[in-house]
Amino acid sequence: MKRLNVILLGLMVLGLTATSFKSVEEGQEEGLVKWYSFEEAVALNKKKPKKIFIDVYTDWCGWCKKMDKATFNHPKIAKYLNENYYPVKLNAEQKEDIEFDGHTFKWVEGGRSGIHELAYSLLQGKMSYPTVVFMDEQFRMLSPVPGYLEAPVFEKIITYYGDDNYKETPWAEYQENFKSSL
Repeated sequence: MKRLNVILLGLMVLGLTATSFKSVEEGQEEGLVKWYSFEEAVALNKKKPKKIFIDVYTDWCGWCKKMDKATFNHPKIAKYLNENYYPVKLNAEQKEDIEFDGHTFKWVEGGRSGIHELAYSLLQGKMSYPTVVFMDEQFRMLSPVPGYLEAPVFEKIITYYGDDNYKETPWAEYQENFKSSL
């Protein structure tokens, strides 16, 4: 009887483990942002326009990693980003070219690890990580927002742009009247 219980327990653990790996792999688990490349977001936006959210990061940035874990993994944040934006991860030091709007953005050697021209353009030359960038459905810059952002602060910002509040409400007024859902 003990052996049967051990076998059943083992099978249950294996089943739960396999289920959780499958969910993470497919991006179905609540709290996970579905990240796209810049090119994928451009292609998806042509079929179904949405705002673009870009997380500009580097591999060596500790605050970028903390924001990934603490802010982007918050279930409500991830759900809102997935529903209202095409979320993009852009490594500011990536070496692969990016084609956009008739221009090829390239990696440029220099400094510590070089810089990608698209990141430089999006951050308006102010290379600070992490920086998140908001663009409208026509790829017009709404705002770059530098620095690490905790989930409650980030929620204010993503809803300000995501719900089009920026069109009629000044940021100071919006921030003062914002009620968090976190």
